[in-house]
Amino acid sequence: MDKNIGQELEQLAFALKELGIPCREETLDQFQVYMGGILEWNEKVNLTSITQPQDFIKKHYIDSLLSVPYGEFQQAKRIIDVGTGGGFPGIPLALAAPDKEFVLMDSLGKRIKIIKELCERAGIHNVTAIHARAEELARKKDHRQRYDLCVSRAVANIATLSEYCLPFLRKGGWFLAYKGPDTDEELQAGSKAIRILGGRIMREEKAILEDFELNHKIIFIKKTGETPSKFPRKSGTPSKDPLL
Repeated sequence: MDKNIGQELEQLAFALKELGIPCREETLDQFQVYMGGILEWNEKVNLTSITQPQDFIKKHYIDSLLSVPYGEFQQAKRIIDVGTGGGFPGIPLALAAPDKEFVLMDSLGKRIKIIKELCERAGIHNVTAIHARAEELARKKDHRQRYDLCVSRAVANIATLSEYCLPFLRKGGWFLAYKGPDTDEELQAGSKAIRILGGRIMREEKAILEDFELNHKIIFIKKTGETPSKFPRKSGTPSKDPLL
């Protein structure tokens, strides 16, 4: 490991290799610059409760990258991250796949402003950050059913997330929802909503990297039909009154 990379990035470099992601020094530098920027801004704007670099790398970077080895991610060209927060999982995925186009969307304008600034600082050129609510952006012609893949680590039940995310996907596209290890009841409750929205739960994958004690699930939902035009419902409704 090159000493210039920084000791705290050694675990990230190891994880990249474990996941089959090219580990370039310039990419590691970009990860480092972005993390430094988020932690710097976090003193003024609440972006993350994770402030120690080692934890940040594991819980924000490595966790975000767990979807990279799957064919659904590999084959996608246009990807949207709904409810990106401080840029997760979108920024790590964009750094891992510089050939893909990413749109990062969040309802808080301050977060989007920071993401834009830090992408410029870190030289991340395949990301567009948009300040919008999913319920509104998904109705715009340039975004509705225009994406190959949607990812989200947002904290919401699968029925609500699906109403936010499925309208963005073209038929045949995929929604990858990052979830904790226990999802059975949530998926059972949300399966009808997913069908109504034009999707189908295809499988769950245990996203495990034992060396980092990461044990999550990624839910793979395929867009099998058109999303009815009345969805998503008006702002706030999907979270207050989930389809069940």
